[in-house]
Amino acid sequence: MVENIFVSIAAWLRGLLGGLGVPDLWNDVILMVVKLLAILVFILVNALWLVYMERKVAGYIQSRLGPIHVGPKGLLQTAADIGKLLGKEIILPKNIDLVVFLLMPVLIFVPPLVIFAVIPFGKDMVAVDMNIGVFYLIAVASLSTIIFWAAGWSSNNKYSLVGGMRSVAQMVSYELPLVLALLGVIMITGTLNMNEIVNAQKNVWFIFTQPIAFLVYFIAGVSETNRTPFDLVEGESEIIAGPYTEYAGMGFAMFFLAEYANVMIVSAMCTIMFLGGWLAPFGLDFVPSWLWFFLKMYLMIFIFMWIRWTYPRIRVDQLMAFGWKVLVPLSLANIFVTGAGMYIFRAIGW
Repeated sequence: MVENIFVSIAAWLRGLLGGLGVPDLWNDVILMVVKLLAILVFILVNALWLVYMERKVAGYIQSRLGPIHVGPKGLLQTAADIGKLLGKEIILPKNIDLVVFLLMPVLIFVPPLVIFAVIPFGKDMVAVDMNIGVFYLIAVASLSTIIFWAAGWSSNNKYSLVGGMRSVAQMVSYELPLVLALLGVIMITGTLNMNEIVNAQKNVWFIFTQPIAFLVYFIAGVSETNRTPFDLVEGESEIIAGPYTEYAGMGFAMFFLAEYANVMIVSAMCTIMFLGGWLAPFGLDFVPSWLWFFLKMYLMIFIFMWIRWTYPRIRVDQLMAFGWKVLVPLSLANIFVTGAGMYIFRAIGW
């Protein structure tokens, strides 16, 4: 069945390795490596597609055509850009921290890779099913902050350093309301396991019972991915390209593609926590669960792009004030209302 195609492939591979006499431990290790490689390919292919998609969405919003010349409908434009970046010389500024400078563009893809390992793409479609999946995701996602700062610091450039410090201030500030927004869902379900959170939405999606949490999470997610109107890490009129200023060629491209990988993560988590994950709406169970997941995820990605090409960048003081004075109080109020509602419902026997 199409529904179980990926699960069946994993079961076939496990059976093949078992038939060849591979010990169970090595069987599990090989299967995990294959899953991680598949996730890496999935991230890279989707990131390349999202670059093209964003150009087309931006063109539509601005009454332009977008890419049209390289390949049919301009589909090969992103591949041509990657070829151009691969051919560019990597220029190393003087007095940089060479190891850190060269390592950061590689490490920037590590958090998305290990995060997608715990995200269920469909029914029984998760590389590692963890009971603390949400906690693990938040902890690993926070590592990106260090990578952005280290990239700016190692460049020996004041603009890059300021951009890295802005990145730390922005991402740390907006991680707080993002985490607090997820607490309402966790309180209702009583679990950190993503599969159980999805199954808890069989009757009603949490976007209807936690609308404030959804709104806070989405806004904080836009800021966490450093996208307009919160793209203060990269301000052309103030700090050039921020922590990426001294990076050329594929070094810059890796940071650029990592942004889309992070957008995918935020959209996937939004799908899992608020949009029912792989669950089919209106009883349309004949459509594979993984297809529903991707449709919901891409709907959220489209909204990300829509917002980017609609609103202008705000000032850094406005950004920080909005996070601490609006989103944090809203998320705390949502936790209070959720707790009070749960207490009342239990008291009356619901």
